[in-house]
Amino acid sequence: MPQPTPRKQASRAPQTTVFDARRGAFAQRTRAEELAAALGERIHDEGLAVGDPVGTLDSLRAETGFAYSTVSEAVRLLRDRGILDIRPGRKGGLFVAQSGPVVRMRHTLLSVSEAPETVADAIELREHLEALIDVSAARHCTEHDVAELNQLLATMQSAATWEDFLRANWALHERIAALCPNEMARAVYVGTLGHLGASSARIDGGDAAAYRLHRTQLHVDLVAAIAAGDESAVREAVSRHNTTTTT
Repeated sequence: MPQPTPRKQASRAPQTTVFDARRGAFAQRTRAEELAAALGERIHDEGLAVGDPVGTLDSLRAETGFAYSTVSEAVRLLRDRGILDIRPGRKGGLFVAQSGPVVRMRHTLLSVSEAPETVADAIELREHLEALIDVSAARHCTEHDVAELNQLLATMQSAATWEDFLRANWALHERIAALCPNEMARAVYVGTLGHLGASSARIDGGDAAAYRLHRTQLHVDLVAAIAAGDESAVREAVSRHNTTTTT
């Protein structure tokens, strides 16, 4: 059965066009993150109100040409950020969510230009929040969460390129943040990752290999402390993590 046509469909530019226009703007983002950003912008630009339909997973797949896993991940990101509601059933689909203070705060964070001082502010803010986020993660981490964190660590360890390493790094931190029940702290923290991911300097040659080895081990230690629920070890790992870099 064909999908019902969402309201305001005629006014929408094809999502592939929106996505292509953004390509290269956030070099460290995955396709799912790019798609989530583009969908968020489209909701804002078209002035869609709370409860307005945005489409379905199938319609977005057809519109973008992306794999189901990519579209599903983008939708999950927008749901977690409080931008989309997912409704099951025959009349279900994706709808604009009620916009609370957390959503408005994220929009403010993501609208700031990537000037050097903005990146410095993002680093400072993120480092102040790191212990809160990670200690909270240690308190709420389940065996399932540990398995996913270890999978992300493995991706980080096996990254073939610098860009892949950074993407895996941001994905790991965002997954850790998802364990924190403090929605406002989580929103601000994840918002800073966008600035850092878009602005991280590249390290090449032997320095890159040594850097990656050192930073990967720090994240292995951090995940181990979170998995063990050892708050003291988490704080010590966070202190070492924040000492040298932004990843």
